[in-house]
Amino acid sequence: MLTLNCPYCGIAADETELSPGGQAHLKRFGPGSSEDEFEGYLFMRENPRGVHFERWRHSNGCGKWFHAARCTSTLEVFGTYSAQTVEPPAELRKTISEKRPGWSWGEFS
Repeated sequence: MLTLNCPYCGIAADETELSPGGQAHLKRFGPGSSEDEFEGYLFMRENPRGVHFERWRHSNGCGKWFHAARCTSTLEVFGTYSAQTVEPPAELRKTISEKRPGWSWGEFS
């Protein structure tokens, strides 16, 4: 079972207490965007094998949204952080790089 630590209330919550919100750090297109850009935002999401950044809501807890970095192959959780950040914290990226040599944030940004 997947267990994530809520960065707001500090509780280690299992997936039954959480609601998934899809891929994190997406570029959202507003008014004036082309149909192709909007279609890409709605339907063309990453589904990688390996490191992935996701949005989660602590729905049966504090109710706040946060981001999580985890491996989709092994369910290893690298860390969680505030949803108000534009990119993963440097210390989390360093942790992932140490555990997954050759990985870089550049391929996700």
